[in-house]
Amino acid sequence: MALNTQPNLARPDDFYEALIDMHRDLDDAQSQSANAQLILLLANHIGDHATLIEAMQHAREGVVNASVARVGAHPLAA
Repeated sequence: MALNTQPNLARPDDFYEALIDMHRDLDDAQSQSANAQLILLLANHIGDHATLIEAMQHAREGVVNASVARVGAHPLAA
């Protein structure tokens, strides 16, 4: 199964709102736990090891690239 990185949500705004609602009234630890549980549920649903590894690589690269971009940014631009 190839990882689809193209926009694929039928209702992206509704999904984002539901994701924000999932975190409402949770402290930081609960929010992190909810994220972890969501990741594991979706990983189980996908099931394909290679696809999951590719997704993790994309996610990590996104974080690393964002951090590198911020290093060169103006200190007050954060």
